[in-house]
Amino acid sequence: MENERKISSKFIYFFGSFGGILFGYDIGVMTGALPFLQTDWNLQDSAGVIGWITSGVMFGAIFGGALAGQLSDRLGRRKMILISAIIFAVGSILCGMAPDGGTVFLVVSRIFLGLAVGAASALVPAYMSELSPAHLRGRLSGLNQTMIVSGMLISYVVDFLLKDLPDTWAWRVMLAMAAIPAVILFLGVLRLPESPRFLINQGKESEALRVLGYIRKPEEVAHELELIRETACLESKVSKDTSLSTLFDGKYRYLVIAGVGVAAFQQFQGANAIFYYIPLIVETATGSAASSALMWPIVQGIILVLGSLIFLAIADKFNRRTLLTVGGTVMGLSFLLPAILNSLLNNPNPMMIVVFLSIYVAFYSFTWAPLTWVIVGEIFPLVIRGRASGVASSFNWIGSFTVGLLFPIMTASMPQEMVFAIFGIICILGVFFVRTRVPETKGRTLEDIETNSIPTQKAYNGDYGKVINRVSE
Repeated sequence: MENERKISSKFIYFFGSFGGILFGYDIGVMTGALPFLQTDWNLQDSAGVIGWITSGVMFGAIFGGALAGQLSDRLGRRKMILISAIIFAVGSILCGMAPDGGTVFLVVSRIFLGLAVGAASALVPAYMSELSPAHLRGRLSGLNQTMIVSGMLISYVVDFLLKDLPDTWAWRVMLAMAAIPAVILFLGVLRLPESPRFLINQGKESEALRVLGYIRKPEEVAHELELIRETACLESKVSKDTSLSTLFDGKYRYLVIAGVGVAAFQQFQGANAIFYYIPLIVETATGSAASSALMWPIVQGIILVLGSLIFLAIADKFNRRTLLTVGGTVMGLSFLLPAILNSLLNNPNPMMIVVFLSIYVAFYSFTWAPLTWVIVGEIFPLVIRGRASGVASSFNWIGSFTVGLLFPIMTASMPQEMVFAIFGIICILGVFFVRTRVPETKGRTLEDIETNSIPTQKAYNGDYGKVINRVSE
């Protein structure tokens, strides 16, 4: 008990969000590893194989997110994060040990690794939102995104530093080194407490009180404990009947559609096409070898980290929906303008598309990238939070898997500008979805969101517009 009391809130928030480092590293590491893997296994003309190797992690993450969401409601957020760290370390080492030409082995290993990636994407936002005070929840949940992009930047730098190794060793070392942050996460989470909301839901009020004691001011502990207790008491009456079908009951359907929709749009907007394939994008645009373009991922990584820091500064100063609207609009234009200019200009600069992609990354980094997981972490009622977060994470990874798999196939059959124009249209559709379907959650306690943002079945049947007005900004 005494050791647990000595844990500082900064330590809790840091390692609570450290899971982002893991899948941030794995999102980024294939960017640099892929050119060497292509050369080593002669995959330059195998767009489908490249797509599967790249997107295997996202395929596994689809199932990892859903399973972790359900299991975390039974076992707790903390225990599931520990299990995820173990899977991540083993999966990373297996990827580095793939036999020569063993595409099936590598794909299967990356799918296994994806189970941990998907679990982390579901668990970290839920854990951080349940420990964060309402007025800081956006900023603290945004730490998850800072960790993700920091992991990506680290992987880009590692890729660049290892680029002079022989091809057969370079990509193996790059992939296997992901085990290092997994071990760090496991050791750090061993000292973390469980979420107080989960503890209350399990009837462990004394433990919840102790956890609240060192993440809240003394005068706030009793009030928040009472709020959590009341919510848990009300929802425990229906928790035994909760299933996947419960997520789409009239009582919860509106919030589930909002959270899952935002998570899906974030990936179908095409961000991972840039993060996975930027060296190949530069190669297509300029004709230079992809393995010589590894500085561009570092540039993108720096933009992502700076954007995440900007978000931490503005997270609780602007409405969630406002930031998503501005970001999505600029992102859409950044994808659409290259196609338009390419059709109007003769011999445009081939680097034009890379410049516009950098603008996309800049706005994505402090809007849709962090806010998606802030909203997923705070919009779902406690009784369905773990399961709904898992579904949202799975839809997010379905989008990521689809983009990762199809992007090399699409660019092999049509100009890059047209592929990105399609993503641009999806960005604009995402803005429309936010303006019409997503409630504002900034500065509201999780209990207040649950109490005042769930429309009744009657509202669904005939008064949807009033519901939108009641829960919007």
